[in-house]
Amino acid sequence: MHKQCEPVFAFDVASAMSRGARDYQEDAMLADIASGADLGFVILADGMGGHAAGDVASQIVLTEVFRALTFMRSEMVADRTCIPETLRDAARAANSRLRSHVEMHSECSGMGSTLVVAVLIGDELHWISIGDSPLFLFRDNELTQLNEDHSMSRAIDTMVAAGAMSAAEGKDHPDRNVLTSVLYGKPIPHMDCPEVPLTLKGGDTLIVASDGLQFLPNVEIEAVLRDQPLSGSAEISDSLMEGLERLQDPDLDNVSLSVVQVKTARTGSGVRPVVPLRVIETGSIPDFVQPMFSIRPRTKGAAG
Repeated sequence: MHKQCEPVFAFDVASAMSRGARDYQEDAMLADIASGADLGFVILADGMGGHAAGDVASQIVLTEVFRALTFMRSEMVADRTCIPETLRDAARAANSRLRSHVEMHSECSGMGSTLVVAVLIGDELHWISIGDSPLFLFRDNELTQLNEDHSMSRAIDTMVAAGAMSAAEGKDHPDRNVLTSVLYGKPIPHMDCPEVPLTLKGGDTLIVASDGLQFLPNVEIEAVLRDQPLSGSAEISDSLMEGLERLQDPDLDNVSLSVVQVKTARTGSGVRPVVPLRVIETGSIPDFVQPMFSIRPRTKGAAG
């Protein structure tokens, strides 16, 4: 059932993508938050496999999830309680499609993809995530990662905090980026998909991203958001990309992100259409824009 007297929100959305220091782009990202729509969503898939077609994997995952959510849009609007299971079904459908593709194309064996989806409806945020692509909430000047990190990095960070290894050993640990859950055509070990949605507040900022954004420490991401309280989502996404560019890191991963600002709107003002995706190449921020669909390079391994 719909809540009574829900706040009316406007969503200011901007997305950007960079290949980083990689030769390939294995991210795929799409934001569907249309003016006046009852429901909107952001989908991000971070492919892996390198020459084993990580870019193909992320495209397959994005396409299958988009198809499933589009097909079930009216049902989700009518009955929000079905959203979590719809998200899980979409992930399973994408995983099955990956399996079928590998069966037909043996050269793609080993490819896979993370997935994070944020669904916005009324004052609710629903999500599903598999892998290590982060979903951040910036609220009351504090940055929080909402979703689980399905990688070994958190376990390694815990060991560092406990004194079991040094910070340098933890940073360079060979298993740091090993995923404990991923879509790769086999049973999915873990899906983070809460039954109870997060209630949004005016002034919230969401960031859906690939893990390349985390080349910036969380404190720096938080600082960008805190230092630009009056900036729009486009300015924030540009600042984050510029911060990554300034690192001049030769190992910089692909980076894709979508910034969603939640703003209290006047009655009837609806939702601001999504700002087109800016594709940013290393060393420059061009003026042109391209469609909100692309793909990306990094090789990760799935644990087990």
